[in-house]
Amino acid sequence: MSIHKEIHLEDEICADLAAAGWLYEPGDNARYDRAKALFVDDVVDWIKVSQPKAWEAIEKGHGASAAKVVAGRLRKALDAQGTLEEPRHGFEVMGVKQAIALCQFMPAFGMNADLQGKYAANRLRVVRQVHYSLHHENSIDLVLFVNGIPVATGELKSHYTQSVQDAIYQYKTDRLPAFKPKNAPEPLLAFPGGALVHFAVSNAEAAMTTRLAGLDTNFLPFNQGHDGGAGNPPKAGIATDYLWKEVWQRDSFLQILGRYLVPVRNAKKQLTGWIFPRYHQLTVTRKLVAAVANDGPGGKYLIQHSAGSGKTNSIAWTAHFLADLHDAEDHKVFDTVIVISDRTVLDAQLREAIESFERTRGVVAVVTGEGASKSKELAEALAAGKKIVVCTIQTFPFALEEVRKLAATRGKRFAVIADEAHSSQTNETAAKLKLEIGRASCRERV
Repeated sequence: MSIHKEIHLEDEICADLAAAGWLYEPGDNARYDRAKALFVDDVVDWIKVSQPKAWEAIEKGHGASAAKVVAGRLRKALDAQGTLEEPRHGFEVMGVKQAIALCQFMPAFGMNADLQGKYAANRLRVVRQVHYSLHHENSIDLVLFVNGIPVATGELKSHYTQSVQDAIYQYKTDRLPAFKPKNAPEPLLAFPGGALVHFAVSNAEAAMTTRLAGLDTNFLPFNQGHDGGAGNPPKAGIATDYLWKEVWQRDSFLQILGRYLVPVRNAKKQLTGWIFPRYHQLTVTRKLVAAVANDGPGGKYLIQHSAGSGKTNSIAWTAHFLADLHDAEDHKVFDTVIVISDRTVLDAQLREAIESFERTRGVVAVVTGEGASKSKELAEALAAGKKIVVCTIQTFPFALEEVRKLAATRGKRFAVIADEAHSSQTNETAAKLKLEIGRASCRERV
């Protein structure tokens, strides 16, 4: 391998990120704490700027050991609760009454001066050639930090000598979540307290995984697609620069961390992984939200998904973003988002995805018909102002009168997302649904 060409790719990525507002200084890897897998200086600086009184309390209680105490407590919290939980909800430090916030995400609406200041204070840093282990000197090409917490890693390959598959192979064989001879977890790579996502990147293609498991690691493509197929369109320069120029762009990356990433749990409610949006899922949800924000309610949009492309998750993200969408005057664009499955029995996968993406309990109503008729249950959910209502195609027509009444008497507005993937969309029920939605959209701007 020509290491020099790989270094040039590193140079370009870091320079582009630095120009876009990321912190980057050559030699930063020497300041990385291998044992805690933290960039401690940024953790401390973030707390000092965003929560000065909390830092005063920490210093008062721990003196010169304040930074060490914070780093140790944070590492324990990350290992116990996971890297996704802590930036969203904060962690406890003895002597401080409130949880220490670890990040300020952009709210859906109404960001005041205090929140704007904290949002601007977020410290996003890229560090290259990170020696991450206490047991050997292997280094990862890039690590991305948010306020000192590692959230992403990247292995780079120059396609002139190696491909993205070589980077994937390196992750599977040489970037293990535990040091096997001692069965010791590597805090940067271990689940759930390590980085949330790992990118394999060449000049031509990109892939990602959210959990390293040696040879069992599952990588998914993270490409734009080309001519209806895989890969990326040819271009002058680096075909994968959308990764750091778009996806890792400061606002984009913080939104992914705050709104897109979703924990995955098993039947026992145990944390088993994360869902990180693929490139096409980011694109479709952001384009839909931007179009509605620009055009207002009343439009119609058709999204085409291929099999296995994560349509269910795209629907769930879209529903939650539209439910929280506000206009320039901070007024809600839609009172309720109705998600329609075209199966007689509600699609369990769709139901679970929308419920699991719920950040505040009680905003999602799933119409099952348990204990009441489905049509009555659906009408009650709409009248109660649930932000998202999920139902079947057979149930929806019965609620149209309620939709019309709420639109006419209370001025309520509704968005409808219809899953049209299956054959039942050709039947009479589907035809009636489309006709009724068309009529309602003309009259009440549903």
